[in-house]
Amino acid sequence: MTLDSQPRGVHLVGSVPLQNTEEVFRAASSILGMRLVRLPDGETGERSDWIGWQFPVLARAPQLITVPPVPGRYAARPRVKLAPGSDPSTLTFGPLGYAEAAITSFATFSRFKQAGKLPAHYRFQVSLPTPLAVINAFVERSERSLIEPVYEEHLLAELDEIITAIPHDQLAIQWDMPFEIGILEGVIPSHMNNPRADILNRLARISTRVPANVQLGYHLCYGDEGHRHFKQPTDTSVMVGLANDLARVIPRSINWFHMPVPRDRADDAYFAPLHTLTLQPETKLYLGLVHYTDGVEGTRRRIEAAQRTVSDFGIATECGMGRRPPETIPELLRIHAEVAAADIAETGGPQ
Repeated sequence: MTLDSQPRGVHLVGSVPLQNTEEVFRAASSILGMRLVRLPDGETGERSDWIGWQFPVLARAPQLITVPPVPGRYAARPRVKLAPGSDPSTLTFGPLGYAEAAITSFATFSRFKQAGKLPAHYRFQVSLPTPLAVINAFVERSERSLIEPVYEEHLLAELDEIITAIPHDQLAIQWDMPFEIGILEGVIPSHMNNPRADILNRLARISTRVPANVQLGYHLCYGDEGHRHFKQPTDTSVMVGLANDLARVIPRSINWFHMPVPRDRADDAYFAPLHTLTLQPETKLYLGLVHYTDGVEGTRRRIEAAQRTVSDFGIATECGMGRRPPETIPELLRIHAEVAAADIAETGGPQ
């Protein structure tokens, strides 16, 4: 693989299981350097298990009671439902914690930048679950329609806090979307009447809350519970279809899409649907084809397979790194660095 054929840049999906935000910033910037455009805080501490920390937020609401998980389900978790006789119109939640975490981490990001420890072009990336994700994970299906609007209102209020507190030219927002993909794949039951249209309506509603001068991206996810997908994707067709739909209905620029690539998929059939991917000129595609278990050799094999279908893309892991042992993270970042071109990845340079 020549330098000219190297993928252009690296994307970090979100979670990086190092000790704290400062350690994440130091490791990612020192190893990846100019290959990165956006830098997340690693979702360390209680946030390391993606949305697991949101269950206590829901369970504290006095109108809700907890029910045990359903055995045998993928990522089985306890759930909540309305207590008998409770009035759903009185339901409210306390702070969700996303705004507090982002604002605290951005203070460190800003301090590092001012000290010259981070490249000037980096944006601070905040990866958020869609409201649909939290509701599908933690609420009984029969009551999701009642509880989802309340949680969405709270999450969008926290998004507004983030957007108010962090300069727009320093910020990027990513929506994490495993439940949307699972519903479209037909493996996650839905409470929606018309899932595809309803998913697009929801994503358009929450995405328009992100100002045009804040970068916006989507992580199209197949799950990572126990390093297993909820379904092995047959190919990229479901993700391509959703990305094309989003490009059509979102009334603002989309800066990136991230799509996973299973370790054993270095075949043309997996990537073939990317022929029909229709991206705006400013939208970057990142393929999650970096796997720690087969290192540089396996990653290059998947890159070469992808390049037979699509020429311009960056690289990432399949999902966040939060389920990995911390001691593997530096080597995993070095794999990215070895196979990606060492220049700024976005169209037109830093934004």
